Amino acid sequence: MTTSIPYTSLTAAHWQPALGTSGEVVVGLRDIDQVIRILMTTPKGSDPHRPEFGSDLHLYLDWPTNRVTPHLVRETVDAIRVWENRVTVVQVQVLIDEAQITVRVLWRVANGITQVTEVPYARAA
Repeated sequence: MTTSIPYTSLTAAHWQPALGTSGEVVVGLRDIDQVIRILMTTPKGSDPHRPEFGSDLHLYLDWPTNRVTPHLVRETVDAIRVWENRVTVVQVQVLIDEAQITVRVLWRVANGITQVTEVPYARAA
């Protein structure tokens, strides 16, 4: 993956500020990974300028283990198809234990190697 770079070195067409840093940006595969993470952790309706941006993953996190997986997969795939057209979703895996759900997205850019983005969510106790 491409690493964070300072704003002064920016030459990429697609970039965004790196989350959790000051003055750094992400480009390339790192930019796509960050977009997927943002999509999966932003509830629909929370961005007033783009009310459909994000996903409704948060609505299903505390559902019974035997019913939650198809909803999380659907929400993940739908959000990425709508908002991140640079990638193709290869697979979505849902890993569940008592205290946490991890959604693992396998994705690829055109003719690229499959990449992985994992987003953990805490479940209610």
